[in-house]
Order: sequence, then C-alpha cells, then structure tokens
Amino acid sequence: MTDPKLRHRQPPSAVPDRGAASALAEDARLRFEALYERQASWDVDGPQPAIVGLVDSGQVRGVVLDVGCGTGENALYAASKGLETWGLDIVGGAIMTARAKARARGLPAARFLVGDALALAEIGMVFDTVIDSGLFHALSDPERPYFVVGLAEVLRPGGRYHLLGFSEHEPRDTGPRRLTREEIRATFERPWNVISLEETRFLTRLHQGGARAWIATIELGEGSGC
Repeated sequence: MTDPKLRHRQPPSAVPDRGAASALAEDARLRFEALYERQASWDVDGPQPAIVGLVDSGQVRGVVLDVGCGTGENALYAASKGLETWGLDIVGGAIMTARAKARARGLPAARFLVGDALALAEIGMVFDTVIDSGLFHALSDPERPYFVVGLAEVLRPGGRYHLLGFSEHEPRDTGPRRLTREEIRATFERPWNVISLEETRFLTRLHQGGARAWIATIELGEGSGC
C-alpha cells in the first residue's frame, strides 16, 4: 500500500476561518451522532448501487477517500475490489463500526479515520479519487466553502470527485436538502470540471426503491493544487 507519509501535502495558505469551521463541525458531530443513535436512515446494509457502478466500471481508481463514510459500506466495497481506500467520518461510533466490518471481512485495504470533512487538509494525504455518498447534500451554505477548499487540497490535480446526493426531483418532504443540477455546476466551477451529471437513486431505509438523486463526476483541473 502507498505510505501516507509519502503522499503528504501541506495545508493551504489561505482557507476560510478555521474557528468558524470548528464550530460548524461540532454542531454537525452532535447532530449526526444523534441520528446514528436512532439508526440513520442512510445507513443501509450494503453499498449504494450508484457507487458500485462507478467502482465496477473502473471510474474509482488509485488511492480512494470515502468522505463522510458512515459505517463504511461504500469504502469496504471499493477495498474488496483491490483499491486502497480510506474512510473519513466525524462520528466516532460510525468509524468504530466500519473498522469492525473491515476486520470481519478481512479487508486490510480499508482504513478508517475519525475526522472533519470541513478540514480535509488536516488528513495530510492526497487521493486519486474521492467518493461522497450523502455528505455534500447535508452541508449548509456556510459549510460548503470549507468542504470545497479542503477537497481541492486532498484530491490530486486530474483526480475525480464522485458526488451522490438527493435531487430536487425527490418529492418526499423528509430527508436532507435537495441538490439541483444548476447548484452543483455553480459550486464546482473552475478549476473544477463537471464531467457527467446523471439521475440515479439513493437507497435509504425510508424510500422504497430509493430516493431520486444525482450522481456527478467532477474532475479537479490539472493546473490546481500545490
């Protein structure tokens, strides 16, 4: 496996205010811990089919970060296909569950970290692919800039970010914030390039057949980064 120390990238010189980001992260940790205690609706027994499709078609490659990994099913699937995969989540209990699953399934290529998705540069690693199953659509407007800045720090230039989130076409009034095609494109402008943006389904414990969602593949421009 790649030595994380050899992939270290220095933190960015100019990022949004870290004090404000820490307060947002603490609020998120408490909120999501409470949801996991009640059995989170997105914590289904297996990987998301949209992520499986990306892995099986070779679109998830190199060293992989599953950001907001929860109890790890998507990361574990990628690792089962031979990919060195790291999962990151702010909820310690979810990470403990993910680590237990990795041990039970004999998947040493899957490693899991407790960490803040609003401070990704603190991981000290660079990845070839980042997968996001249900994180971005849960972020508030104040949180999104921290995430996007950090994402650019941990994704190598030319690397790809795969975003799976509820779309505005999902009619149920429960669940996370909906994403529109337009706001995805507006958020990921240069140096980002939206390679594809397609309709799909997001499996939950509440939506029979899955909620209507977007799956986007977004590439970081070659001229970005350190």
